[in-house]
Amino acid sequence: MNNLFWCNNCLAMSTRPRITFDSRGFCNACVWSETKREIDWKSRDQELQELLLKHRSREADFDCMVPVSGGKDGSYVAYTLKEKFGLKILCLTVTPPLPLPLGEKNLRSFVESGFNHISVNPDYEVMRVLNKTGFEEMGFPYYGWLLAIQSIPAIVANKFSIGLVVYGEDGEVEYGGTDETSRSPIFDSNYQKRIYLENGYDKVISASKLTESQLALFSFPDFGKHTKASIDLTHWSYFENWDPYRNYLVAKEHCGLQEADLANSGTFTNFSQNDQALYALHTYLMYLKYGFGRANQDASIEIRRGAMNRDQAKNLVSLYDGHYPEEFLNIYLDYYQMKKREFDLVLDRFANKDLFEKLNGKWMPKFEIV
Repeated sequence: MNNLFWCNNCLAMSTRPRITFDSRGFCNACVWSETKREIDWKSRDQELQELLLKHRSREADFDCMVPVSGGKDGSYVAYTLKEKFGLKILCLTVTPPLPLPLGEKNLRSFVESGFNHISVNPDYEVMRVLNKTGFEEMGFPYYGWLLAIQSIPAIVANKFSIGLVVYGEDGEVEYGGTDETSRSPIFDSNYQKRIYLENGYDKVISASKLTESQLALFSFPDFGKHTKASIDLTHWSYFENWDPYRNYLVAKEHCGLQEADLANSGTFTNFSQNDQALYALHTYLMYLKYGFGRANQDASIEIRRGAMNRDQAKNLVSLYDGHYPEEFLNIYLDYYQMKKREFDLVLDRFANKDLFEKLNGKWMPKFEIV
């Protein structure tokens, strides 16, 4: 608690993994938002043109793959690559384990707006076991699904002889984390395991006790042995100034995106992460482990893009952050095949006792944002 502090510009906390701060007390996400004003985007566009030229093919059916959920970011990337750059796009969705109706509707609207698309549905029980194992071992309730959206695009891209997979934003650079990809657009499976899977890949795989055959879609391809050629994995945000709100407007106009009628669980926004019920549990556990939740993340983004001041953000975070997703509780218990007591024991195990105390059965913060 003595070392706890917040960014002097946004509300990012010192507890965020891999975050750093400059001499002004600005987090590296805010520093990056300033850096983007000085970046030579024309030079980066040239890098993009060279990368796309490398992977354009008259013979192949597709030039690149874009993982999508039907939400604003993947839709924007796919639309831009198709309409602005004229690429032949194959989009791919790994179906989330507990999909929400609005997410399914948005994905259908996206496909109908003019894209070739594949939905991959890994074995339900294998996915459930990996998600439950991730929940219990890592405090990461959709670990299996997150693993799948890292492994499956490369597996399927290889089957179609696609050499380029373009994800949306680089969350580490945009929102506060390691900056190692801020100067190089290409990353690999080692980076995915270390950063996105929090160095827990081997632990979760081992604890799941699943067979090699069952894990076929959850195993990263060995480009040297089992694939025709290496695949370039990249983030679109390296090549263009990333703006989630712009993405939302483009996806709404051109890809049929619809926002929720009400604010999403745990935040004040209604136009992102509408595809699955487990995201609300993921952000609640993030809150218990690190002290910041979904509202904090959304408010910090709004501050950086100049749409909100810090005092407004603090008020919203105090209203929305730390929401226990009780509206989904029965769904979670049924999915994980757990009693509520077992479920709450997992939450208790990952709650940061330096930051929270349990009062009347609810974890309450011992800190106040300053």
